[in-house]
This record gives sequence, structure tokens and C-alpha cells, in this order.
Amino acid sequence: MSSAYSPLPDRRGAGNRFGDPGVAGLKILVLLVGLMWASEFLDTFLGGALDGFGIQARDSDGLIGIAAAPFLHAGFAHLISNTIPLLMLGAIIAASGAAHLLGVTVVVALVSGIGTWLTSPPGSITVGASGIVFGYATYLIVRGIFNRSLGQLLIGILVVVFWGGALLSGLLPQAGISWQGHFFGAVGGLISAWLLGGSPRRTTSPRSTSWGAS
Repeated sequence: MSSAYSPLPDRRGAGNRFGDPGVAGLKILVLLVGLMWASEFLDTFLGGALDGFGIQARDSDGLIGIAAAPFLHAGFAHLISNTIPLLMLGAIIAASGAAHLLGVTVVVALVSGIGTWLTSPPGSITVGASGIVFGYATYLIVRGIFNRSLGQLLIGILVVVFWGGALLSGLLPQAGISWQGHFFGAVGGLISAWLLGGSPRRTTSPRSTSWGAS
């Protein structure tokens, strides 16, 4: 009777079959921004009719705005002002993969939307993706603290340097600007960093072998 063994196949490159997660994340980001632009073109064609689907404060009919508001804007100037930081900040988050980007986006949108619905002035309608922008920025600023990652802390410092002034000014009450959406978007970013964290730590174990006898 003889015995033989065969090592298990090397799976280090197996994940490559599914593509780079960063590329998948960027595709989702571009898709989200593309939907915002498509919505604004349609809204312009309809004479601004879609803006009525924004967040209507403490109105049950306005709850749909929690999902719809980030894709609606008060004109192309408003959309452009959100698109640039959304792409820049979102691309950093997208590097962790599509699921990670979607997770942060959903948490931020929910917290920002619900907070805006609860606290905005009566009769107001809020539209725009600035709550998502504030959420992305806050997530990037604080995630390194939760993950104890020097690299992520450095990224957070850069976000503060480039966007800190705009973030602080956006939290001040101003006519025609929803500071509530900004504030609760930032809260959503903080919650996202706590819930989702960063990339999971890798663990290694010795390669095992399977034995067979014949």
C-alpha cells in the first residue's frame, strides 16, 4: 500500500477573477452621480416638477424624499457644486469596494434624510446631495480613529485641510441652505465609520495539505 499527498491549490490569485474592488466601487460612484445628472436634466425638462419629491419636513408624504432628495438639485449650479466633492471624496471610499461605498452612502443618506425631515422648518422642501458630501467627508476624517490606521488618519487630515472650512461654514444657518442636512450628514458619516470601519484585518494560517491513500 502506498500513500500520496497533494497540496491544496494556491488561492492567492483567486480574487482577481472578480476584478479590482476599487474599480467596482468607482463604477457605483459614477452610476450614482450619473443618476443625479440624469434626474436634473429630466427635472429641467419638466419645469422643476421633480423637486416636489424632496424632503418635506414632518410631512408623511415627504418621507419619500429621504431616498429621492440626494438625486434632486435646485439647478445645475447646485448639482455641480456637489458633484466635484462627491467624486473626489467618494473615490477614496470607493477604493475599499462597491459594498463599502454603498454601505457608507446608505447609512449617511438615512441619517441625513431622517434628521432633515425631523428638524427642518415647517413647509420646507430640501433637495441635494450635500448631506452625502458632508457624510463622506466626516467618514474619511474619523475612520482612522476607529481603525487605528495611520494612513487613514493622514487622509483625514488632508480632508480637513482642503474641506474643513467649507464643512464648518456649511453648518451655519444660512438662507436657502439646509444646515440640518449637512449636520445630520456628518452624523451619518460618524456612524458609518463606527459601524463599517475599514478593511478587515487579514489573518494567515499555515498551508494545509490533503492526504489520500491507495
